[in-house]
Formats: sequence, structure tokens, C-alpha cells
Amino acid sequence: MSPRPYILAETNWKHIREEKFQVVILPWGATEAHNYHLPYSTDVMQCDYIAAESARKAWEKGAKIVVLPTVPFGVNTGQMNVPLDINMNPSTQFYVLKDIIQGLSNHKIPKFVILNGHGGNDFSQMIRELQVIFPGVFLSTMNWYMAIDQMKYFNEPGDHAGEMETSVMMHIAPDLTLPLSEAGDGAEKKFRIEALRSGRAWAQRDWEQITRDTGVGNPAASSAEKGQVFLEAVTDYISSFILDLDKADIKDLYE
Repeated sequence: MSPRPYILAETNWKHIREEKFQVVILPWGATEAHNYHLPYSTDVMQCDYIAAESARKAWEKGAKIVVLPTVPFGVNTGQMNVPLDINMNPSTQFYVLKDIIQGLSNHKIPKFVILNGHGGNDFSQMIRELQVIFPGVFLSTMNWYMAIDQMKYFNEPGDHAGEMETSVMMHIAPDLTLPLSEAGDGAEKKFRIEALRSGRAWAQRDWEQITRDTGVGNPAASSAEKGQVFLEAVTDYISSFILDLDKADIKDLYE
């Protein structure tokens, strides 16, 4: 396999020293159970694929972008009793980000994107604080699963290991995806309190109480074909964002 010049883990100093990168992408996933049929690395593998494919499309159109290795641990404080679900607290994430951005600031790379692939992660408040510390680096974040309207591609996308995630994994990692006949139905118990149930108020869900199989969303209608079409649209959109960011003057972002 030839090294991809926009993937840091695959490239080398001979290439890196000649490039003037404008945008760094940090994919951030999680390690957790995904129903019975998807691997614990689902969020990591999805972020790996989407970051790399989006970067490829942007690179081929001239963007100076580099993708960092995916962070494999996310916030799983609602799943502490699920065996081998690994939790990284938000306060820990903050310091990991701070150290990474410090290095990029020293290297004069001006734009930084966290590509988030896990619903328990939330980087917006961290960016508010870190932007003050590192004013010379433009910081942003995107949840890849919110990049486009899932309802245009799936009957019932689901929240966790449902039709969307299962379809994506059937396309990018079919050998690690068990047959749908082995998946649970992803049935979810919801809050009794109306404000929490409707989303007007928020509280962390206790995963052991809300789901039997660790899934939230029915994967029964999933297919690799749906996953392929959806991923093409997602990576088109994200690559467009990368191109816009690559060309942007961070001192002149508003009109």
C-alpha cells in the first residue's frame, strides 16, 4: 500500500518537511459496545474512514490537509457498568486537546478541526476555552453523523448501532459485522419525565436501564448499499467544508 500524503500515520518526514499544511483534522471516537453485531471499535473505524475519505477528496482538489490518528476513547460515563466500555472524562479530553493544539500552534498550522464520531463527546465548550489560550489557531468541531440529513437515506436511522451505523459498518468493515439475524432489536426505554423525554431538558441516560442489547435503534433494514451511498454524501459535504476552511483567511471570516 502506498502512503497517503494526507494521513500523518502513513507519511514521513521527507514529505512532511516540504509541506505547508493549512488544516489539521483530529478524528475522535470511542470504544464501546454496539448492540450484539457491531465491534467495540465502531466509532473509531467510522471516524478513520470518514476523515480519510473526506481528506482524500479535499487533497485531490488542492487542500493542504493532514489527518491525525484517531483518538479511540470517548465520554462513556453513562455506560460505566457495560464491560470494557472505556470512559475518558471531558476534563481529560480537554487536556489531551490542549497538548495537541499546543504543538500545532508551535508548528504554525493555523486551522484545526475535531471530527467527532461519538454522541457522548461534546467539544464546543472546550473550544471556547482553548480558543482564548491559542488565538493563532482557528478551532472548530463537526459531528460527522450530523453533516447531512440521515432521514434522506434511512427509514429509521437510530441513535446507536441502528440502521445508519450498521449500514455504514456493513460497507466499511463487513468482516467485523455479524449477520443481522444476530443483532438485537435496539429497543429503547425513554424517560418518564416529559421535559427529559422531549429533549427540552437534558440528563445523561443510564445505558443499562434503557437498552437490553446496548443498541438504540433497530438495525433490521440496514444494508451495505445504503451505507455506501450515505458515506459518499457525508464525505462530499465534509470535504467541501475542508476546502472552504483551507482557503479561508481566519482574520476575515465574516460577511
